[in-house]
Amino acid sequence: MSSLDRTIGDYLDHLEAEVGASVHTVAGYRRDLARYRDFLAGEGIQQVADVHADHVAAFAQCLRAGTGPALAASSVARAVAAVRSFHAFAVRDGDAEQNPAVQVSPPKQGKRLPKALSVDQVQALLDVPDRTTPTGLRDAVLLELLYGTGARVSEVCDLDVDDVSSQLDDPDLGLRLFGKGRKERIVPLGSYARTAIGDWLVRGRPTFIARAARPGPALLLNARGGRLSRQSAFNVLAECAERARIGVPVSPHTLRHSFATHLLDGGADVRVVQELLGHASVTTTQIYTLVTAEHLREVFLSSHPRARG
Repeated sequence: MSSLDRTIGDYLDHLEAEVGASVHTVAGYRRDLARYRDFLAGEGIQQVADVHADHVAAFAQCLRAGTGPALAASSVARAVAAVRSFHAFAVRDGDAEQNPAVQVSPPKQGKRLPKALSVDQVQALLDVPDRTTPTGLRDAVLLELLYGTGARVSEVCDLDVDDVSSQLDDPDLGLRLFGKGRKERIVPLGSYARTAIGDWLVRGRPTFIARAARPGPALLLNARGGRLSRQSAFNVLAECAERARIGVPVSPHTLRHSFATHLLDGGADVRVVQELLGHASVTTTQIYTLVTAEHLREVFLSSHPRARG
């Protein structure tokens, strides 16, 4: 194993064990750094201390050009960020004296506005689950939590029954969620979500738990009585969106975007929305203010008699 391979391995272990990065983040960094290692091997580099800024810049340029289809700017930016973070770790760990990637900037990306559903579209989606059936009760909880709290799908799937039981009796108690890096935040739990959870626990979950070989604490269950996975949650949402005839792709993140956009449309302060979403920086949240501004512009152009010549 080369010195470079060893340092990459140490860095990935650091991300997982010390930083608390998610499995998906670590997997993404692993792919990016494997590509980086292969590029450096082609340049004859086997030790992290031998890497110079020109190597990092050439790597970024190689990604932009692509040996097959060129990577999107967002993918190149993610890879460059992984390389910069890796070299910073190598300096802290004593494997290199300086970070050769510190002056290499990722490519500028076009500003992409999140796609939010309208309130009517969200309502049509929430009306889809048949709440007279155990499966419909579970799907209703999934949708109500995703839209009602703005939670990430992993945060919802990770919930246990004990995480929500006390909130059903006391509406003033918030729901505790663990976001990226296991960062904890408390979000309000609305009456619709509380009702959906209560109905599921009484009339739906017992049917699912009876199918489990080893009953567990998960709030949301799959057909075999185990914890509902992220992919299964994606599938449930996609099926509900199709049945609601939304007409556009809908993912759990779509509901998170809609949650934020509808709060801002209703007059919520951007910093409150930042806390509810669990964003580390308000800059991340401010993109939603662009969404609402774009919505206002569309309404103006379509409604005002003097908007167009």
